[in-house]
Amino acid sequence: MAARLTVYFTGPRQAELREERLLAPGPGQLLVRMLASAISPGSEMLVYRGEFPPGLPIDDSIPALAGEFRYPLAYGYAAVGQVIRVGAGVAEDWLDRRVFSFQPHTTHFLAAPEAVLPLPEGLSPEAAAFLPSTETAVNLVQDGAPILGERLLVLGQGIIGLLTTALLARFPLGALITADRHPLRREASLALGVTDCLDPQAPQFKARLQARLPAGADLTYELSGAPAALNDAIAATAFSGRVLIGSWYGQKRAEINLGEEFHRSRIRLVSSQVSTLAPELSGRWDKARRFEVAWKALEGIGPEKWITHRFPIGQAGEAYRLLDESPAETIQVLLTYP
Repeated sequence: MAARLTVYFTGPRQAELREERLLAPGPGQLLVRMLASAISPGSEMLVYRGEFPPGLPIDDSIPALAGEFRYPLAYGYAAVGQVIRVGAGVAEDWLDRRVFSFQPHTTHFLAAPEAVLPLPEGLSPEAAAFLPSTETAVNLVQDGAPILGERLLVLGQGIIGLLTTALLARFPLGALITADRHPLRREASLALGVTDCLDPQAPQFKARLQARLPAGADLTYELSGAPAALNDAIAATAFSGRVLIGSWYGQKRAEINLGEEFHRSRIRLVSSQVSTLAPELSGRWDKARRFEVAWKALEGIGPEKWITHRFPIGQAGEAYRLLDESPAETIQVLLTYP
């Protein structure tokens, strides 16, 4: 077989393309040619910058992401491709099907049929590349469990924040306030019909937030990726409210203020991560059911409007530099495959 090209992180702010042997599909395997893959501006940038906890398992629930966070590392999990060959024992009707899989950025990959998800009819490969982020947003909404009439605050309007906001905007809420420091993302958030989207770095931020949420937020989402934003989240949350922390900070640390009003506030701090389901849901929900919801959400949201840049895989290093140095210009960056 010919070679494949795979993006590897080899050190802080070092991403390179490596040529690897491309094996033929073995029994029970599919060979998939990549069509598009989405870069996660959250977890992937922690890997790119070297801000991950060394030795932490990447994701034990996904075979393609087995191993630990350690350089050199092929990392990514939003791959959409087309089946071009099948191994022995695999039905021929898999050929030419477009599929999603949790795979690093690479021109080709091998996977078992149970490790891929066929794309719904009519959904483009670019839209399907948003599936992991959309599943994350579904998980965040389920974990937050907003109630009719509640007042919500979402800190961070990157791609996870926007997708979460798009889902929350469907609820009959009392208010839905969002915040992001980048004008491009604030414009995208306002287009979703939120009550207001504020700049957390503006001098009048706290005053404007107080005016919008005088009694505080019943439910606050911290999705900015900035540990210091947890203090804003706690301060903006009402008595007995919930703060849902969906950001992964890696090794980043910040002093969190749990003094002053917090001790009497009965505010709950809840971690939320998509690899598992909340125990209270696991009797009725599983990953397959959540994926069904995520696919339908994708079709309704139309996230392609948030693609700001497309880079051929050969220019992956430029894509990561852009995200690192000029995040204000980006929302979602895709890698494309000729």
